[in-house]
Amino acid sequence: MKRSYLIKPMLDEDYPIIDFGKGVYLYDIEFKEYLDASSGAVTANIGHGVKEIITAMKKQAKKVSFIYRSQFTSEPAEQLAEKIAELAGGDLNWSFFVNSGSEATETAMKIAIQYWQEKGLKTKTKILSRWVSYHGITLGALSMSGHAARRERFTPLLEDFPTIHPPYCYRCPFNQTAPECGYSCAQELETAIRRIGADHIAAFIAEPVIGAAGGAISPPEDYYQLIKEICDRHQILFIADEVMTGFGRTGTMLACEHWGVTPDIVALGKGMGAGYAPIAAALVSDRVMEPIRSGSKMVMSGHTLSANPQSCAVSLAVINYLEQNNIMNLVSEKSAYLFKKLQKLKYQFPFIGDVRGLGLLIGMEFVQDHNTKTPFPRAAAFTQKVIKTAMKYGLLLYPAGAGIDGIHGDAIIISPPLTITNEEMDELIQRLTKTCQELYDSLQKGGPKQDG
Repeated sequence: MKRSYLIKPMLDEDYPIIDFGKGVYLYDIEFKEYLDASSGAVTANIGHGVKEIITAMKKQAKKVSFIYRSQFTSEPAEQLAEKIAELAGGDLNWSFFVNSGSEATETAMKIAIQYWQEKGLKTKTKILSRWVSYHGITLGALSMSGHAARRERFTPLLEDFPTIHPPYCYRCPFNQTAPECGYSCAQELETAIRRIGADHIAAFIAEPVIGAAGGAISPPEDYYQLIKEICDRHQILFIADEVMTGFGRTGTMLACEHWGVTPDIVALGKGMGAGYAPIAAALVSDRVMEPIRSGSKMVMSGHTLSANPQSCAVSLAVINYLEQNNIMNLVSEKSAYLFKKLQKLKYQFPFIGDVRGLGLLIGMEFVQDHNTKTPFPRAAAFTQKVIKTAMKYGLLLYPAGAGIDGIHGDAIIISPPLTITNEEMDELIQRLTKTCQELYDSLQKGGPKQDG
């Protein structure tokens, strides 16, 4: 085999070479078809090979693909910022464009700290976050992440920002049930603030639906209202990491809309460019921008390719496609259809412990014992077995962490393009059923004993 000079996720893994994509399908150079049930990394929200996006890319490329943000602005960047302000609602009217979700959350962190500096409160520099969370792989974003496995190699370099438990109802850390629990996981934020001191805390960051670290953990109904109330009362900004959930993934522009909560700062990415170009953003409220506008008049952040017109034109085309095809409004109906079929699989295969999520961001957690929720041993690498078996059947799934410690647990995310049809969801279920059946047969032959 010809050697590769590319550093891939696993250096000794033989990855298929993808030739082209169409809709919810990808095709490799050997003509094998893959149903993209994860939108890559929850990114390809409108599917592959969409001609309207390709046309917009060509049109902008003929004009100009790059300008430097400290020298010029561009029509695509200005139009995109205006459009996002319109869609986000409230006073979330300012966009700082970057290239990835990690950059977006890190920019959000910097803006939160700068906000308090501009107000003369320079001790407010700490960012609180949750365990079983993921906000990106750069050092600042990783410091905010409560993803134990991804922090492990770099712990000496990281801040100790993760502080409280996630709203993980399937494995409640307080052994309670919502709403009778009084939302102990949210009240824990109040305790943490009092211990650390609000004078030292700039912001609290959370994913509305926990993605890679927890397998689409969605909170109980009143959780975020309580979180926002606690933050406001202690003069702490609330940053919503909507990198995975924004731009229609849950059926609304921002997932926070489901709970009637408006964050102070939002991180966006992934579906913002739908995989056609790298683009992300920190979306900032008028209230947070005001002391900066009347003070230093600049946000101390930026990247070479920030707000480049090529990516901005792509994002505008993606938004236009979402709107013209009424895609966001159809997510709830499609979600109900897919959830119902996935719940049937849960009762068919005893190693499926939980099916959860919001919109077309759905998680499936795997367990050895259905009754005790005992996870598989970490050495069993069960999630990777699921991913590899599914690929054999031409099904792409996204691996996720699980377990209350974020290490001892297995889960996947099912997040197909929002354009998926009922017939394609049926095909997804057929391929997933074959995957689960093979895994079940393997477990019966020699794996851990299953409990129904």
